[in-house]
Amino acid sequence: MLSNHKLAQAVADCGFHEFKRQLEYKAKKFGCEIIIADRFYPSSKTCSHCGHRKDSLSLSERIYHCDNCSFEMDRDLNAAINLSRLAKA
Repeated sequence: MLSNHKLAQAVADCGFHEFKRQLEYKAKKFGCEIIIADRFYPSSKTCSHCGHRKDSLSLSERIYHCDNCSFEMDRDLNAAINLSRLAKA
């Protein structure tokens, strides 16, 4: 970990930029489409069962509990389902 936060952020941004560039290159080569969700898309805060969106969700909450329909699921799986639906829309 770098002690200089701004330098660490610049290095991280450069790494993801290169990753995105490579994905776009490969997608074009193989005739695929890349869909990029907005940085603030609430994939973790939205219930994949009923669509209800929480106002807040802490990083320590690893199980998603819906306040509307009482649905429970692993937080990452719930987010993945929401992102999959976004891609199909």
